[in-house]
Amino acid sequence: MIHIKTDHDVTMLRRSAGLVGEVLAEMARRIAPGVRTIDLDHVGEEIIRDAGARPAFKGYRVGTEVFPASLCISVNEVVVHGIPSNRPLEEGDVVSVDCGVELNGYFGDFAYTFPVGELSVENEALLRATKQALYEGINRAVVGSRVGDIGHAVQQYCEARGYGVVLDLVGHGIGRSLHEEPQVPNVGRRGHGKRLKEGMSICIEPMINRGNAQVTVDADGWTVRSADGLPSAHYEHTVVVRRGRAEVLSSYEAIEAALAGVHGQAIPDSSGNDRDSAAAPDDGITNRITRFKEAILG
Repeated sequence: MIHIKTDHDVTMLRRSAGLVGEVLAEMARRIAPGVRTIDLDHVGEEIIRDAGARPAFKGYRVGTEVFPASLCISVNEVVVHGIPSNRPLEEGDVVSVDCGVELNGYFGDFAYTFPVGELSVENEALLRATKQALYEGINRAVVGSRVGDIGHAVQQYCEARGYGVVLDLVGHGIGRSLHEEPQVPNVGRRGHGKRLKEGMSICIEPMINRGNAQVTVDADGWTVRSADGLPSAHYEHTVVVRRGRAEVLSSYEAIEAALAGVHGQAIPDSSGNDRDSAAAPDDGITNRITRFKEAILG
């Protein structure tokens, strides 16, 4: 069943997405060669719980499999659902971090793919294309379109550049449940699928392989890898379907400001222009969480 959101629902979803943004911005500050992904997960969980929320992924059950961590941290050929570990990150790695939270009964969920140090030209191009594909999909998330229009836009953009669009994994609705109807594939046919209506809230999340589209799943039941071992990228936003233009509830602004501060360079925005962003001083997790609570709770 598809749930149409009220203005109150949208406000609450935006607050949940704001907390996810805080977590991902902290990841931007900390991701570097030598850092263990398990330590990133611990930091993320601390931010979430200190804000009075709970990690939506930790304990998430599919059949008999239970996800053991607060963040999905997927490195290089891992497409999604990577389980944090003692593995230290290395220069040139590609790291997707997907974060979900439940705050005051509403869920937030979005993802960003980070560079570890300097990337190869091929991997940098993959990240740029995947992120732009996300915005191509968002541009179709308007009243009167269909779910297939979103998938078609993502698929066409990526396949035209030689990338593999993962077929087995999809976006989804979101609200008082982490995963609601409708499913939002990254492939599709124009004019097909469920019609998009005012107030539908969905997560659009291209998962794009540098090589072909095939994937495998590890014995842990969660870790999805590109079958050819080439890197993958994953970007995700939470949006509300509106007339003329989708309302994007999640934001990359704090993430990219943090990246600009870490790397000392401008971060390309979705239009391909450079955005100069000065990162805030690193005054500690507690102070950032205090600011977050003040912003959303008054």
